[in-house]
Amino acid sequence: MSSAPTSSPSVDKVDGFSRKSVRKAKQKRSQSSSQFRSQGKPIELTPLPLLKDVPVPEQPELFLKKLQQCCTVFDFMDTLSDLKMKEYKRSTLNELVDYVTISRGYLTEQAYPEVVKMVSHNIFRTLPPSDSNEFDPEEDEPTLEASWPHLQLVYEFFIRFLESQEFQPSIAKKYIDQKFVLQLLELFDSEDPRERDYLKTVLHRIYGKFLGLRAFIRKQINNIFLRIINGFALPLKAEHKQFLVKVLIPLHTVRSLSLFHAQLAYCIVQFLEKDPTLTEPVIRGLLKFWPKTCSQKEVMFLGELEEILDVIEPTQFVKIQEPLFKQISRCVSSPHFQVAERALYYWNNEYIMSLIEENSSVILPIMFASLYRISKEHWNPICSSSDYSVPKNNKNSTFSTLLTRYQLEAQLFLIDLSIFHK
Repeated sequence: MSSAPTSSPSVDKVDGFSRKSVRKAKQKRSQSSSQFRSQGKPIELTPLPLLKDVPVPEQPELFLKKLQQCCTVFDFMDTLSDLKMKEYKRSTLNELVDYVTISRGYLTEQAYPEVVKMVSHNIFRTLPPSDSNEFDPEEDEPTLEASWPHLQLVYEFFIRFLESQEFQPSIAKKYIDQKFVLQLLELFDSEDPRERDYLKTVLHRIYGKFLGLRAFIRKQINNIFLRIINGFALPLKAEHKQFLVKVLIPLHTVRSLSLFHAQLAYCIVQFLEKDPTLTEPVIRGLLKFWPKTCSQKEVMFLGELEEILDVIEPTQFVKIQEPLFKQISRCVSSPHFQVAERALYYWNNEYIMSLIEENSSVILPIMFASLYRISKEHWNPICSSSDYSVPKNNKNSTFSTLLTRYQLEAQLFLIDLSIFHK
């Protein structure tokens, strides 16, 4: 970052916007500019003295004047207009960056609305249209922001402002609010990777400074995340599948899962609806990361599994039925009644019941011992009375018939065992 000028910013210096650089900008096809409010006529800014050249008590007032000047925006697609004023503003922004980095006592209460106003005037804008209907940052050439000589300094200034030791969130929260955050998030549609990198840093600083905005930021990011996955084109690309297996599935291991589990489960189901062949790696991934000591997370996993089973295809169900129902059997036998009750609730799902009946020869030998045991031994009366509710209400079902047969076989086995011991 260039340091503050040693004398009053000269409006005659236009090195950053020489005719040579103008010609290069014209030749660069991937460069575009956002739509700013058009001024309609040449812009004239009155040069102000450097902050370091005025007495310290006068610096806060001069700081505010410079912020107000920097609210002026320029048309960078008109490469020959306002060259001197563009360079003057760039020099002023450089000075402001250095000033907030090293100065003390400048951040008065009056400065907060002026800082937010200046930043908002510069960065919040209508983004240029994309050359591609579905821009892919990994494959398509991005449209770079022509106004970056100013935008970069505005972002840099705002980050230094948020990181300042004098920064007071209690004052700033009046101006950096939910509306401000929403406008920031909309800028992530920018194709310019430089801007997206700065946006990530800005959003991270806001998240760290403003406790009251954290839940809102998480919710909005989740909404954007869901929108992105809904928009994946078919067939799914290899990197999208890798994202599912390498990122989304391992997210089930984090301690704060409850904060975003509903959205995560929705994303998983969206993937499976787009490509049913992903069902086996998804379910095996969930079984791999199944919680062993946290009953609350087990209940969440069981709820997510039911959502997956609601959309599973019979051909995919056959591939995972054995390891899946071994886990469900363990959950049915859980001493924690919420886990056992949530697992037993599967028997109230008609589609899951139809899958079980079609594959009863595999599933019933896995489940019967747990179902029989819980009906006799579970300490919670809700669980001990729930397990057979579906068979009793569906006496003609294949499942009911087979379960009754297994009950009789188990009872005969117990009788034989008691005779043997006598």
